[in-house]
Amino acid sequence: MTNATHPFDALMDITARPEVVFVRGAGSYLWDDNRKRYLDFVQGWAVNPLGHSPDVVADALAAQAKRLLTPSPAFYNEPSLKLAKALVEQSCFDKVFFANSGAEANEGAIKLARKYGALHKGGAFEIITFEGGFHGRTLATMSASGKKAFEPLFEPKVSGFRKAKLNDLDSVKALITDNTVAVMLEPIQGEAGVWPATDQFLQALRALTKEHGLLLIVDEIQTGMGRTGKLFHYEHAGIEPDIMTLGKGIGGGVPLAALLATEHASCFEHGDQGGTFNGNPLMCAAGLAVLEQVSQPAFLKSAVDSGLYLESELQRLSARHGLGEIRGRGLLLALDLKLPIGASIVAQAFAAGVLINSPQPDALRFMPALNVTREEISEMIDCLDAIMVKAGAARRVA
Repeated sequence: MTNATHPFDALMDITARPEVVFVRGAGSYLWDDNRKRYLDFVQGWAVNPLGHSPDVVADALAAQAKRLLTPSPAFYNEPSLKLAKALVEQSCFDKVFFANSGAEANEGAIKLARKYGALHKGGAFEIITFEGGFHGRTLATMSASGKKAFEPLFEPKVSGFRKAKLNDLDSVKALITDNTVAVMLEPIQGEAGVWPATDQFLQALRALTKEHGLLLIVDEIQTGMGRTGKLFHYEHAGIEPDIMTLGKGIGGGVPLAALLATEHASCFEHGDQGGTFNGNPLMCAAGLAVLEQVSQPAFLKSAVDSGLYLESELQRLSARHGLGEIRGRGLLLALDLKLPIGASIVAQAFAAGVLINSPQPDALRFMPALNVTREEISEMIDCLDAIMVKAGAARRVA
């Protein structure tokens, strides 16, 4: 038996973490145990649409905690009913199943599609997903993902996922067989470096899936809840998917996710799906508080405006330093660095008190709070500009 000798030693080592401990957060800022302040443009990987520790979420949690934590999923509870009703009213879906994480919601979507195939498509079970996609870390969602680093891990994985190329409809058509039941994709591939599916591709994909009687599943774990300027990203393309998954932002910082489906696609029978903490009142109270804020037209317009400002500032920075394109939509954006220097920039920004993310070696990803201010955006841009100048990367444009 060994004893942990360092405060960090008791935690299983599953990722590289800087040796600081965050103790407080408010809005766009975090503070560590040495009272150093950090401007946060990661926000828990797009988890905090209202920033850190927003009053509306804290108040909802406190009030609900005094009333009821969980009665078990075998019974109805008021917050889950209210949140499900609100999600249905503001989307094209009819039914909601609550989960604890995006991976669990995606696992549920895969199961729902396979159940649909068993009932309505002669046992069809294959789901077409996409190269570069990321759907979670369960065995099935890792198998559905198109992340190269996952390929050698935890074999044998779950079979039944064929990979197409994003924005290439012919590559999807080539994979459709009698065993195909669904097509599943992220509207913007975040982990791959923020690569969007075009609105035209989503429209064509919806038409193709309808033509073949296939379900269309949109993984909006990262793009949902106002992140791209509309409550749900599929609205940009004017389509209606059969299934959608939500996570990250829906809880405003607490573990909450959701699987939404149309009446036609909702085919679970009693015993097919469940979960001890799924739909518990505490998390759903937080989710309801978040949805009430994020779904306000004025809030969404402000987020759109902030996204346009961030995009323009990143374009200016890119032009100044000879960098690449800006990808994404709303407040989910990436800066193409052209070189594999992302990790170095992230480390330098961290030392300067700014948190950014490099999902790929040659790209930076920005996922600030949806209520981020222009002043905070400018502060982040100034930090990046200083790093680029210090590195001698500036190439003045005429």
